[in-house]
Amino acid sequence: MYKHILVPTDGSKLSQKAVAAAARLANATGAKLTGVYVIPPYTPPVYGEGVAYVPEMSPKAYKELTEREAKRALAAIEVEADAAGIESKVVMLTNEHAWEGIIRTARAKKCDLIVMASHGRKGLAGLLLGSETTKVLTHSKVPVLVCR
Repeated sequence: MYKHILVPTDGSKLSQKAVAAAARLANATGAKLTGVYVIPPYTPPVYGEGVAYVPEMSPKAYKELTEREAKRALAAIEVEADAAGIESKVVMLTNEHAWEGIIRTARAKKCDLIVMASHGRKGLAGLLLGSETTKVLTHSKVPVLVCR
């Protein structure tokens, strides 16, 4: 069946449901589990007329904050994997598009399944907010199991 499952996380409760499902599936199939957290690159604020002031965050502070969040989210995967008694690793990477980072990690780690969450947004909300899950489904050659 499956030998290596990739589970992306953003640290949300919904994402944690996918982590739990991935851990159960990995346990049932004897697969190992890799968790991935994709950090968007630092983008300095842009100022202009009619733009609200946003306090600037230094690249160093941004890196510290995002890495702290990533470590917290990835630690939850390690805890879930330990509880399920399965082998796990975690990956933290920076990519402008989370879906590209997820697919790249799945290829690099030779994963044969991606288990991820979806908010299930439809219509205008789905179009405006975009869906990383939809983009992974569209572009991945690796099978994707979607959890809600």
